[in-house]
Amino acid sequence: MGAVKAAIGDAVFTFMWVFVSSMFGLFTNLIVTALGLQTLVWAPVLANTSLIFTFVFLFNFLGEFLGGATFNPTGTASFYAAGVGGDSLLSMALRFPAQAAGSVGGALAILEVMPVQYKHMLGGPTLQVDLQTGGLAEGVLTFLMTFAVLVIILKGPRSSLVQAWFLATATVTLVSAGSTYTGPSMNPAYAFGWAFVNKRHNTWEQLYVYWICPFVGAIMAAWEPAHSLTLKPPPPPPPVATSTSTSTNGQIRYRTPSSAELFLEAGTTATSPTNSDSKSSTMKRPGLRHESLSDKIKKYKGVLLVISIPVLLIAFVLFVMPSREDYEYGGGIRKMSTDSRSYAVIFDAGSSGSRVHVYCFDQNLDLVPIGKELELFLQLKPGLSAYANNPQEAANSLVSLLHKAESSVPKELRPKTPVRVGATAGLRALGMDASDKILQAVRDLLRDTSTLKSEANGVTVLDGSQEGSYQWVTINYLLGNLGKKYSNTVGVVDLGGGSVQMAYAISETDAAKAPRLSDGEDTYVKEMFLMGTNYYLYVHSYLHYGLLAARAEMLDASEDSTNPCILAGYDGVYKYGGKDHKASASPSGSNMEECRRLALNALKVNETTCTHMKCTFGGIWNGGGGDGQKNMFVASFFFDRAAQAGFVDSTVPAAKVQPSDFESAAKRACETKLENAKSIYSSVDDNDLPYICMDLVYQYTLLVDGFALDPWQDMTLVKKVQYRTSLVEAAWPLGSAIEAVSSPA
Repeated sequence: MGAVKAAIGDAVFTFMWVFVSSMFGLFTNLIVTALGLQTLVWAPVLANTSLIFTFVFLFNFLGEFLGGATFNPTGTASFYAAGVGGDSLLSMALRFPAQAAGSVGGALAILEVMPVQYKHMLGGPTLQVDLQTGGLAEGVLTFLMTFAVLVIILKGPRSSLVQAWFLATATVTLVSAGSTYTGPSMNPAYAFGWAFVNKRHNTWEQLYVYWICPFVGAIMAAWEPAHSLTLKPPPPPPPVATSTSTSTNGQIRYRTPSSAELFLEAGTTATSPTNSDSKSSTMKRPGLRHESLSDKIKKYKGVLLVISIPVLLIAFVLFVMPSREDYEYGGGIRKMSTDSRSYAVIFDAGSSGSRVHVYCFDQNLDLVPIGKELELFLQLKPGLSAYANNPQEAANSLVSLLHKAESSVPKELRPKTPVRVGATAGLRALGMDASDKILQAVRDLLRDTSTLKSEANGVTVLDGSQEGSYQWVTINYLLGNLGKKYSNTVGVVDLGGGSVQMAYAISETDAAKAPRLSDGEDTYVKEMFLMGTNYYLYVHSYLHYGLLAARAEMLDASEDSTNPCILAGYDGVYKYGGKDHKASASPSGSNMEECRRLALNALKVNETTCTHMKCTFGGIWNGGGGDGQKNMFVASFFFDRAAQAGFVDSTVPAAKVQPSDFESAAKRACETKLENAKSIYSSVDDNDLPYICMDLVYQYTLLVDGFALDPWQDMTLVKKVQYRTSLVEAAWPLGSAIEAVSSPA
């Protein structure tokens, strides 16, 4: 029962430690910010050390209250190997799983209570180097940490406060030293908890780097030569003579003291007369006795631990490791080996700029970190469409992004890593001849300068349905909705620069009613098979209705040389798609009602060409509505303008709003003069400032009149989506990456 109680205490203790210690980074940041010490390099280090000191001191008493509970398996193993404490191999066999289970519980609990804006600060250690270097680093760091703990606890100061400060200092020092290697963890239970949450607990990386190597390092620290430096026990005395009662007929029996007794003797300053007599009597008979099996096990317990723990861990992981599985996407099936990782590099060549996303997937098609982030994301301006007359310059604009993306992929995996360039509405608007020349220049660039795997159709202009469906897959994948009924998914409206896409899942009945587009070659519905579930996805891309393209439409729709959507005081030219559009404010300044009239005309809301039961705008079928549209996520420029207008915090990844919020923001913007706008909308680029009224009016009109959303309907503005412990950009490239790594090799 003693071992069971110890295991229960460890589980509770580890749960509390993981729950609390996972917030050290957040607490450190809040403390430094509150004190205004962000510019001081030493401030975070001191704050973090002080936090660890405080909680180590408190948890020391808490551990004693729980009967000597611990939260680190390597600590338990090292003290056992050093002959300190009352553990046995059986008790450790119970305590280690209990500590791992407690860690899982602590990680899950902190994820539930942590505010969404801080969840990206959670997460366990991640391997940032190759496997061998990571294992060596984790082993050495654990060796040093264990050695420090043994010295501090066994031979250090007796004051609990001083011990706690020394332990905190050692922890911060070693964590900082290993931050660019493995995290680090130096605690297999802590690493396991977060790995389980992130579905990486049964990988070779987790086993080797965060279990085997730390155990070896910890046991070596408690073994020779570190053992002798730490404990410094006296030479083993000769066998102890023990007088017995009359039941032994006055005979003298001999036995060898245990290592624990030797440790206690080493710390004893007073010796009783009886002990002195016993030691004197033993000198008279230096007899030796044959070592029993039990004595040999005790003598070589360190060796046994070094050998047995890795063997048991390997056997356990091999037992729970999933078998090879089929992963499906849009009908494509690929076998992925259980120990492999797949990377994908996706360029989003949009009208407002070029962006690159690098993703890494495990064998379960789950995202795994690249460095400290779950994806590599970089961007630059302008986009490819800005080089309409110079295709080579357009391709060269991607070079810096390409080099950074390629360097994030392990060298041996680059020839197998697909690279795609998806050009969106901005390039489509240039016309076929100009866009084809730019795309060919990009293909040549990838072929001549990159070691990544170029696909036959990897550089292309995405059609509207591809862009919209990828966006829908991205958001629902990150939310964990794929594999569920269509009614449990969310709809997506993605407002780009040149086009706007709407996508949501509909019933099979509504899908059967979908009309064909005018050319008779395409449909409004894309059938997709994702994670074991068949989806009928309504998707349509409205070309020329993106935010930047809509500006040109609304400027051209003005009946005179001035425009009621332009802030008072501005007179200039708006360049888009290789054309100049006159942009001059009305003498009376911007006017929301007049601007809204222009937006309705640009959207063609009352278009008479609608031949279907329900239309959005421009005569386009709306998909029929339904449960797949009840929860709407709106992205890209919707989030950006909302943050710039001040009704959404730009630092949060997502926010609940209503279309009416855009109306209120538009009213304020349209009452603003250009000379005052910069102080009110400080985060808006100078080139966009004259159009802030126009943009907000258009967004409100698009949602309410174009897509027929209720002005008071709740919807989610999304920039990034919470995926386990990380935040991921809510962009279509992830959907393309999933397809790329799922396609047959």
